[in-house]
Amino acid sequence: MNHQWSFVIVFCILSVLLGISTFLKRMIPIFKKYLIPVSIIAGFLGLILGDEVLGVISLDPQDLENMVYHFMAIGFIALALKDREVHSGSDVPKTALFIVATYLIQGILGFGLTLLLAYTIFPNLFPPMGLLLPLGYGQGPGQAFSIGSSWESFGFSHGGNIGLTIATFGYLWAIIPGIVILNYLIRKKKMLPEAKPPQEEKVIIEQDMAGEAPLAESIDKLTIQIFLIGIVYLLTYLTLKGLSAVLLPLGDFGKTLSDTLWGFQFIFGTIYAIGLRFVFNLFKKSKIMIYNYPNNYLLSRISGFSFDFMVVAAISAISIRVFVANYIPILIITTLGGFATYFFCYWLSKKVYKHYTLEYFISLYGMLTGTLSTGLALLREVDSSFNSPASESLVWASGVALPIGIPLLILLNVPIVGYKTSNPSLYLITLLILVAYLFVLLLFLLLPGFKNRKKANK
Repeated sequence: MNHQWSFVIVFCILSVLLGISTFLKRMIPIFKKYLIPVSIIAGFLGLILGDEVLGVISLDPQDLENMVYHFMAIGFIALALKDREVHSGSDVPKTALFIVATYLIQGILGFGLTLLLAYTIFPNLFPPMGLLLPLGYGQGPGQAFSIGSSWESFGFSHGGNIGLTIATFGYLWAIIPGIVILNYLIRKKKMLPEAKPPQEEKVIIEQDMAGEAPLAESIDKLTIQIFLIGIVYLLTYLTLKGLSAVLLPLGDFGKTLSDTLWGFQFIFGTIYAIGLRFVFNLFKKSKIMIYNYPNNYLLSRISGFSFDFMVVAAISAISIRVFVANYIPILIITTLGGFATYFFCYWLSKKVYKHYTLEYFISLYGMLTGTLSTGLALLREVDSSFNSPASESLVWASGVALPIGIPLLILLNVPIVGYKTSNPSLYLITLLILVAYLFVLLLFLLLPGFKNRKKANK
C-alpha cells in the first residue's frame, strides 16, 4: 500500500511546499525584491527540509526525478499544441537565432572547460559533462536531468543530479545577478526602457467563443486538452519503444543511441504535438472539424502547472552529497557560464535590436540562465504590462528555436561515442562543429545589420 501511495504523497508534499512558498512570497519583502518565483522558493524549501539537510520531510529521489522527466515533456507538448501566428516583420526569427547562438556559446565554454579539467587536474571527470551547461542554463532542469540521466549508463556517475544542480545555479544567476545587472544598466549605463505606458487591464470572463468547443459540451474543455496531451505522449512512448527495438541489436552504438533518445522524449513529444496541431489546422480549413479543440488558455495553464512542479521537484531532488563530491568543476563551469552568458547577451542585444534593447537583453539573459518564467519576471521590472514586443518574441522564439537547436541535441551523441570508444578526436570534432554553427548563426544575425550600416554611411 505504501508503494502505491509513494508518488501521490510526494506530489502532495510538493503541493504543500508551493502553498507555503506562495505565503512566504507575499510576506517576505526580499522575495518580492529579487523576483524569486514561487516554484524556486518551494524547491529550496524542499531541499532544506529534505533527508540530506534537516530531515523533516522524506521525498523519494526516484519519484522526484520521474516528475522532472515527465512534467517537462507534458509542458512542452502543451506549448506545442497551442495555435500560434508569427507576424511578418517581427523580431521572432532573429530572437530564435539569438537563443540558439547563446546555447552554442554555453556549449563551447562548458565542454571546453570540462575537457581542460579532465586532461589536467581532474582525470576522472566525465569529459562531456560541460555540455550540460547549455541544457541546464539554456533549456532548464528538465532537459539537463533527462540528458544527464541518459549518460549515467555510460559512466557518468549521478549525471541526472549534476544536471539538476547546474540548472539550479542557472536560476541563481538569473535571479540575483539579474536584478543587480538591471539596476546597473539603468543607473550607470543610462540604458532606459522603451516600453509604452501600461494599458488598462481587461477583465477576462470565460464564455463560448466562436470556433471553439462550447462550454456546455458533454466533455470538459480541460479534459479535451489532457487527452490530446495523453495521445501525443503515447505516440512518443511507442516511437521510442520501436526505435529501441531497432537499435539495441546493433551493439554498443545502438544501445548508446537508444539510451540517449529516451532522454530526448520531450523533442519527440514536441514534434508530434506540432504535427497534430498541423492536422487540426487542415481539418479546420477543409471544414471536417467544426471546433478548434486545443484551447490556448488552458494549454498555457497546463504548461505553467507542469513547469512549476518540474522546478520544485528538480531543486528538491538535488543531492548535497553529489554536489560536494563535484563542487569544484560545477562551480567553475556555472560561474564562468554565468559571466559568459551575460557578456554575450549584452553584446549581441546591442548589435541585433535597434529598439527595446534593454527589454530584449534582460529578458533573454533571464531566460538563458533560468527559464522563460525568470526571463519574463526580469522583463516585468522594466515593462510591467508586457507592452514591448520582447515578451511576445520571447515566447514564440522559444518554439521557433527548437528545430534550429535540434542538430545540437543530435550532436550530443558524438562526444559520448568518443568516450565509449576512447576516441578523443571526436571531442575536437564536436567543438569544431559547435564553433562553425555559431559562426553561421552570427553571420545571419549580424550581416543584415552590417549592410544597413554600410548603406547609411553612403
